[in-house]
Amino acid sequence: MNLGTPMLQRLPLYLRALRGMESEGASSVSAAGLAAVLGIDPIVVRKDLARTGVRGVPRRGFPLDRLIAALRRLTGADAEQTAVLVGVGKLGSALLGYPGFRRAGLTIVAGFDAAPERCQMILAGVPVFPVGTLTETCLRLGAALGILTVPADRAQRVADMLVAGGVRAIWNFTPAQLEVPDSVMVQREDLAVSLAVLLHRMHERERA
Repeated sequence: MNLGTPMLQRLPLYLRALRGMESEGASSVSAAGLAAVLGIDPIVVRKDLARTGVRGVPRRGFPLDRLIAALRRLTGADAEQTAVLVGVGKLGSALLGYPGFRRAGLTIVAGFDAAPERCQMILAGVPVFPVGTLTETCLRLGAALGILTVPADRAQRVADMLVAGGVRAIWNFTPAQLEVPDSVMVQREDLAVSLAVLLHRMHERERA
C-alpha cells in the first residue's frame, strides 16, 4: 500500500497518542478526538484512519487495540529491524540513548567510531566498535539499517562500507549527498533545513 510521505509522517504521531490513551484506560477513540489531541484537521485524520482497514463503530469510534495494531503494521513497528550507528559523538550518543526507537520496532545493535577512546565502550547498552570493522560487523550481525552521524567529509566512505556490509537503508544525518546503489534507500535528515522552516514560520507569524 502506497501511503504517501505526508501520511507516513503522521502515523507515528497517531500511534504515540493512541498508546497514551490506552495507558489511561481508553478502549476506543473517534477521529475527531484524535484530531483534537494532535491539532490536525479532522478530515485528514478520518481519511488516514480509513486507510488502516479498521472500521469504526457509530457513536463509539475506533477500537483502540485494533487501531494500534494496524498502525504498527503500517509503520513497520511490528517487524523488528536491526540497525548500526556510525559516529558516536554528541548526536550519535543521543540517538543511541533514545528509547523511542525500540517502540518503533528498531533496535540499534552496534555503534562505530573512529576515535580509539570511544571504541570498546558500552553506551546506552550498545557496544561501540572501531569504524574499520564496520563492514564485517554489519555482515555478521545482519543489520538492515545504517544510521550515519559522521562528519560530512567522511559520509560517502562510511556509506560505501555500510552498503558493502549489506544494509538495505541508510538514515543520513549529515549534509552530504550520498551515492548508493538503487537497491539501498536513503532518508536524509537535514536539521538546518528543519530549523530554517521553523524560523520562517515564526517570522511570518510575528509579521501577521
